[in-house]
Amino acid sequence: MWKATILAFGVLLMALLFGNFVCLGWFQQDSSVKPETQQSEQPSKASPSPDSQDQSCFCHLTGVLDDCFCDVESIDVFNNFKIYPRIKRLTEKDYFRYYRVNLKRPCPFWPNDGHCAIKDCHVEPCPESQIPVGIKSGNYNKYSKPADTASDVTDCEQAKNLGAINSTLSNQSKEAFANWEKHDDAQDHFCELDDETAPDSEYVDLLLNPERYTGYKGPSAWRVWNSIYEENCFKPRSVYRPLNPLAPSRGDDDGEGFYTWLEGLCLEKRVFYRLISGLHSSINIHLCAEYLLNEGWGRSIWGPNVQEFRQRFDTAETKGEGTRRLKNLYFLYLIELRALSKVSPYFERAFVNLYTGNRKEDGNTKELLLQFFDEIKTFPMHFDEKSMFAGQKIEAKILKEEFRLHFKNISRIMDCVGCSKCRLWGKLQTQGLGTALKILFSEKEIQNLPEHSPSKGFQLTRQEIVALLNGFGR
Repeated sequence: MWKATILAFGVLLMALLFGNFVCLGWFQQDSSVKPETQQSEQPSKASPSPDSQDQSCFCHLTGVLDDCFCDVESIDVFNNFKIYPRIKRLTEKDYFRYYRVNLKRPCPFWPNDGHCAIKDCHVEPCPESQIPVGIKSGNYNKYSKPADTASDVTDCEQAKNLGAINSTLSNQSKEAFANWEKHDDAQDHFCELDDETAPDSEYVDLLLNPERYTGYKGPSAWRVWNSIYEENCFKPRSVYRPLNPLAPSRGDDDGEGFYTWLEGLCLEKRVFYRLISGLHSSINIHLCAEYLLNEGWGRSIWGPNVQEFRQRFDTAETKGEGTRRLKNLYFLYLIELRALSKVSPYFERAFVNLYTGNRKEDGNTKELLLQFFDEIKTFPMHFDEKSMFAGQKIEAKILKEEFRLHFKNISRIMDCVGCSKCRLWGKLQTQGLGTALKILFSEKEIQNLPEHSPSKGFQLTRQEIVALLNGFGR
């Protein structure tokens, strides 16, 4: 029985490996407060068998998603057989595995509660000597031919060659680079970006610091999610129950019926809530998939925790909310898939190189990325972002700016997370979604990209590129 259950759970995880954060506290509140999904009564004799209970959340996850013309089954097949194998290979490439992040930025909203002391919360930064020279030199994704770096050239010689790259650029390209450095929020930044030149910024190897359960929980984690849901999700004043799915039960206001208020919102505000809910669902799934099963004297054992998954997503245990949460994850997947489809012309230009300093490896990475984009373009049911912010010009502009600022605020809240590993994956995946939104609302700039020189209107930093691909990979 358990073998079949775990196998079925593994299949769903494969279908849902799209997105999100880290730590038990992110999906489990303080033990002194009873979660809304917690069973409070003993099952009756008429209760379903354990097998049927384990399968119930899977059986209900079917049909068309809200706010788009796409069904769950089509996404499953497309992702499992075409997308997931390619995104997995991409995120293992050097260009995408090293992420520069500042995990020491102070929380801008409340005094720091102190950092998590649990060993699994720790992030191991990457020694400077292990970072590919093309990445740490700051010349990543530059717009000239990559330096011809033979395998026997020393790091110092490589750095010297890399430092001379700009001498091959035209005055036009130099001017474009200068404008790139100065571009600001007029380009629709949806995230608060880390300053990669800050002394506290460090490179992290994402493959060596995986997203999984760390044991981080309590008031600090609760306050982060509460702030995200209650202060940034366009909650109507008439709705009194907390939006946070971990909030204590509120009687008759629980379950699927609670969401009737959501249908009364405009499309843009519904989309915002569903994206945040999708991120949260993804976090929960990854924690359930990489749960600490045994902490022995030798090494810890991690693996799927089916019971935790059911507690968060089973239809019966969540009064119907679990299926909605999972569908919001699919919706998040569609949004990021659409952004990747839209941004492909940016990377298809011949002079754009995913530069690490290893010419052969960089060529293979670029080829794999273009194959990935070609596969994405074959998906027939992309989300239509043109339906958003399409009303009266002034009102639409105000709403879009409000949408952007709310999401940017959430990216700043990530600096309030007390667990370093949770903060790492929270910042990365929030930035990945923010980059996707930036792409979706930069259509004209992307359409007008010059073929042989950098664009003054649309640019992506390496930090954004790495976050976008890894966020989608989650």
